[in-house]
This record gives sequence, structure tokens and C-alpha cells, in this order.
Amino acid sequence: MQRPGVNIISIHGKTPKIHDTAFIAPGCTIIGDVEIGAESSIWYNCVVRADVFKIRIGERTNVQDGSVLHCDPPRPGDEEGSPLIIGDDVLIGHMAMVHGCTIHDRGFVGLGAIAMNKSVIGSDAMLAAGAMLTEGKVMEDRMLWAGRPAKPMKPLSDAAIAGMRIGVAHYTENAKHHSVAVEASLG
Repeated sequence: MQRPGVNIISIHGKTPKIHDTAFIAPGCTIIGDVEIGAESSIWYNCVVRADVFKIRIGERTNVQDGSVLHCDPPRPGDEEGSPLIIGDDVLIGHMAMVHGCTIHDRGFVGLGAIAMNKSVIGSDAMLAAGAMLTEGKVMEDRMLWAGRPAKPMKPLSDAAIAGMRIGVAHYTENAKHHSVAVEASLG
């Protein structure tokens, strides 16, 4: 599938694998050993760089404008390395930096937040806007963490979790509209 205005770059014999139903906005750069699942969306001016290890993004996950995703390779003393593994129905806010961590299904990364190598964001958990989840920290399911460095604040209410699910549905639908708009802009 042709993706106008998107830089898709193969490196070290690895080419990004992007599901046909995924929306990749113009201005994005997707590099190397990347897999992006069905109905996921990578919004304007994001960088997804898997030049040294792998990045996996599940289904219906959205990575919002200006975010940077990267990973670290295996090396002596760290044979597992730090791949970036993102589950299904994940929300990643604008200008987030997500590096070599794991985000379980339905996790949330707030605007401008940072998640570092080997950190884990649990299912239905939220890393607040501007927070920094330092290396190796593990957020439990359904918890809100905030601050720099991020610390547990409180369990998330059912209403907050429902709001995150509404956000996923919104971005999945909105990506379809943007896909049509991008195609139309080409003439």
C-alpha cells in the first residue's frame, strides 16, 4: 500500500510491516524492524525507529503527533535488550517519548510523558501527562502514576478506564477520516 508523505525505511535487512488498515500520517518516519497492527494509527510527524532492535505495535493503538518511539539492542550484561512492545488499544499522547519499554493492552501514556527502557505500563494503567517512568519501574494494572520520576498516585476509577476506551474508539474512527482526507488531498 502506498503511503504518501511517509518515510518507510529498510535497514539491516528489516523492512517495516504495516497492516493495510493502519493509518500512517504524512510526515512520519517508520524505520526497520517495526510491526504495526490492524486499525492502529501513527499520527503526524512521529518517528518509529527500530534500527537496533524491534518495535511491535498492536491493534487499534494510536501514537499521537510528534511522538518518538525507539528501543535498545541486546548487549553484554543485557542479553535481552530493550525492545519496544506496545499492546492493543493503547493510547500514546502527543509528544510522548517511549523507549524500550512494554505497554500492556489498554495502557495510556499522557501528553509529553516519557517511558524508559525496561519499564512496564500495566493494562488499563495511565502514565500522566509530563510524567517520567524511569528504567525498570513497573506500573500495576489500573493505576495512575505521575511525576518526574513517576510514582503511584491512585487506582483508576471505572469511569476513567471507560474514558480511555472511548479515546481508543475515537482515534480508531478519526484515523479513517484522516486517511480519506489525505487521499483526497493528493488530487
